[in-house]
Amino acid sequence: MKIVSPLLVAVAALFPIAVSAQSSKTAEPLPDAQQIAAAISPLPVEYRANARVLGYHAGSHKLVELRKGTEFTCLATDPESKRFHAACYHQSLEPFMARGRELRDQGITGDKVDTVRFAEIKSGKLMMPKGPAALYQLNGLPSVVDPATGAVKGAIPLNVIYIPYATPATTGISAQPVEGTPWIMYPGTPKAHIMLVPKM
Repeated sequence: MKIVSPLLVAVAALFPIAVSAQSSKTAEPLPDAQQIAAAISPLPVEYRANARVLGYHAGSHKLVELRKGTEFTCLATDPESKRFHAACYHQSLEPFMARGRELRDQGITGDKVDTVRFAEIKSGKLMMPKGPAALYQLNGLPSVVDPATGAVKGAIPLNVIYIPYATPATTGISAQPVEGTPWIMYPGTPKAHIMLVPKM
């Protein structure tokens, strides 16, 4: 079956390429309130008020905690990125996600990040959730965000359910991406997750 190009665009947005530390920083982050509003927009409404938010500090462009919270952590769009990408993940994924950020800050990129994380999970140094954990995302051009309010309109949703070590056999869900159908990425690994992309 044919895979539509919008699906591939959405999947690519899930795994953004790390920006080199040598790159020039041109765009300034939005004010904190607008970053928070945009960052929590992928979440179902009932979770937004209590979500923790990580965003970017004006001037330094460092990722900082803009708002304390519980249950979910939301990431604001990197001001260096040419696309809007907000993601909110369940707190049980925090060790895995935080370790990925730490490794990328150290200059480790691409598949090497997962090579390190998978080895640490196997050794017991890094923990993954014991059950399913959700990741909600919105992707699009920068124009989907109103800079005055942080409101997001017209972004593409891409939701994920992490189920470590899940496979097609254990879930009944294919590893083949098909338009409008859930499918598994990284089956059989600690990073196994079900992709939930709406029909384009």
